[in-house]
Amino acid sequence: MRFSRTLLAASLAAAALTAALPLAAQAATFRFARSADVTTWDVHAHNVGPNNVLHSAVYETLVEYNSKTFKPEPQLATAWKQVSPTQLRVTLRQGVRFSDGSPLTAEDVKFSLERAKAKTSNYAVYAQGIDRVQVVDAQTIDIFSDVPNPVLVNQLTELRILSRPWAEKHNALTPKDIKTSDEPFTHRNALGTGPFVLKSWSPDQRTVLAANPQWWGKGKYAGNVTDVVYTPIKSDATRTAALLSGEVDFVLDPSPQDIARVRQTSGFKVLEGPENRTLFLGLDQFREELPGSNVKGKNPLKDVRVRRALYQAIDIQTIQRVTLRGLAQPTGALIARQVNGWTQKADARWPYDTAAAQKLLAEAGYPQGFEVDFACSAGRYTNDEQLCQAITAQWAKVGVRAKLRTQPFATYFPMIQRNEASIYLLGWGVPTFDAFYSLQSLVRSPGAGGDGNFNLGRFSDPQQDALIERIKKETDLATRNGLIEQALLKDHELISHIPLYNQIIPWAATQKVELPHRADNRIDWRVLKVAN
Repeated sequence: MRFSRTLLAASLAAAALTAALPLAAQAATFRFARSADVTTWDVHAHNVGPNNVLHSAVYETLVEYNSKTFKPEPQLATAWKQVSPTQLRVTLRQGVRFSDGSPLTAEDVKFSLERAKAKTSNYAVYAQGIDRVQVVDAQTIDIFSDVPNPVLVNQLTELRILSRPWAEKHNALTPKDIKTSDEPFTHRNALGTGPFVLKSWSPDQRTVLAANPQWWGKGKYAGNVTDVVYTPIKSDATRTAALLSGEVDFVLDPSPQDIARVRQTSGFKVLEGPENRTLFLGLDQFREELPGSNVKGKNPLKDVRVRRALYQAIDIQTIQRVTLRGLAQPTGALIARQVNGWTQKADARWPYDTAAAQKLLAEAGYPQGFEVDFACSAGRYTNDEQLCQAITAQWAKVGVRAKLRTQPFATYFPMIQRNEASIYLLGWGVPTFDAFYSLQSLVRSPGAGGDGNFNLGRFSDPQQDALIERIKKETDLATRNGLIEQALLKDHELISHIPLYNQIIPWAATQKVELPHRADNRIDWRVLKVAN
């Protein structure tokens, strides 16, 4: 079996890397799998889940979420204080070193926060509002915002810190452009302050990490893992087989159809809970004519009646029950229930109604429907191909003939970011746990500072833009949440995107793995334990 040979090679490589460690430490190896691989090791290039999971093992942020409370807690920063509505003073942890032994400095932090704002960065949305960063002294920086920013500390949980001298040495002062095939040094190499170091990365085959001997958190946190072997396995059946045969200890994205089997097998367990990720369909609303469509001279997706027809032709309850096997919370909003600003009122869906959908299409001038391109990821989300196939079949009932094409994760995301899909599937997590993150990235008209950075269909509404600008700087929580609800309700009417559901995420593991399940679908590397 090809996977077994690959994993054996990875295990031997990991063993060789740790030969100098004490025998007890060598036993704490964590072998895990998921369907998609890392797309780059540049920490500011591509803001997607598989990258963020592994990057957080090697790179650290100023602030991290507590895995139990999901409140921000110190990491590379030990304290922060709001000096004024537009000035945040951050005190850095003393004695921190990068894995090459060089010290973490305030200049490194300033450089990293500024690098995240670059044009080629996918992380500008987290740096939005940061006007400038000033070094106060060796252990202190001031972050100045152009307007009051009520979620700045939450945003800092996603801005990872790298060494300025290392980046300068390797000509990597700006992030890799994920839309191109260029490979700067930071694409395949890493230097962080986190609990692990990157030893090797063979794209779509395996990643090997080893314990960082310089890590400041040794002895402070309860984790005991010394080596990590990550293997991307696209096939659902093969991932489950790898777990049950003992070839891996943990699967981050087991298939729904295998959950019952894992539960019933001695020595294994399932950890699960709702994720703060919403899946939706994006729609091209900027081209005058859709490529590959039989409609010439106009774009039917610009008509809100067409968007609503596509929405109401989707039987989300059947998809939840049959395609996703219950691992979904149908939603009418672009944010999940754990996210600040969510309300039951804003979560209401347009009802499934094929007759209403056909009437709307006829009113819009498409009584016989039309042809349209539909792009879908393969293996990024739970049963994503099956989901898109089900939607395609449901649309066909009202005359919309979607030409479905699927691509693996590594090529799918750059493709949709190049605006090469008329309708596309996307899952959107909310690392800040605040609705502004989604409204700014998905609904706001594309612009600077992270505005509309994932509004790939280029939906634009001046009233929504004005509301989102008010949310950006409003510091009174009640007023701000009222504005968020207004924006979500307005989006329900305008249908910038077609919301589908919030994921319910199961993890599958052997009984020897101990880690907290997190709503952001991340591994807390600090406390991860594997029994010997």
